[in-house]
Amino acid sequence: MAATKLRSRIERCTDLIGRATSWLVLVIVVLMATNVLLRYMFSYGTVWAQELEWHLLAPLILFGMSYALLHGEHVRVDVLYANFSPRKKLYVDLLSAVLSIVISAIIIWLSLKYVQQAWVINEQSSDPGGLPYRWLLKALIPLGFLFLILQSAALALGTIEKMKALRP
Repeated sequence: MAATKLRSRIERCTDLIGRATSWLVLVIVVLMATNVLLRYMFSYGTVWAQELEWHLLAPLILFGMSYALLHGEHVRVDVLYANFSPRKKLYVDLLSAVLSIVISAIIIWLSLKYVQQAWVINEQSSDPGGLPYRWLLKALIPLGFLFLILQSAALALGTIEKMKALRP
């Protein structure tokens, strides 16, 4: 019961974060369209507006990973997976969740020094007119992978529940 509640809470949190983050798509589309319009119709462009495009794309991807995993939209070799028995699919799902947790933990570990260094030097754009606080954007790396760990753990818990239900 406790595992089911924990899984449910993680999934609700992931869904909320994913839905909130999805609004960045609209912002990015409007920003890119505006940048293109200004550049090609009025020969006007700014460095900060171009940098803002990828500054918004990074959180979209980092927070969208766990949302995609929650809704089964992650990358998987479905050509093989589709032919597996239900039990084999559950083993693949469990192994995938565990590997995702391990790889995400490694990425977090490796990114901490990277983020700390950016923060210590108050990293910002090297381009004139570029955006400040690049360290803040880099700080989203461990946070995004932490959310992926949580959602992978929820997936593992759900998979274990399904495995128990399949027992004869």
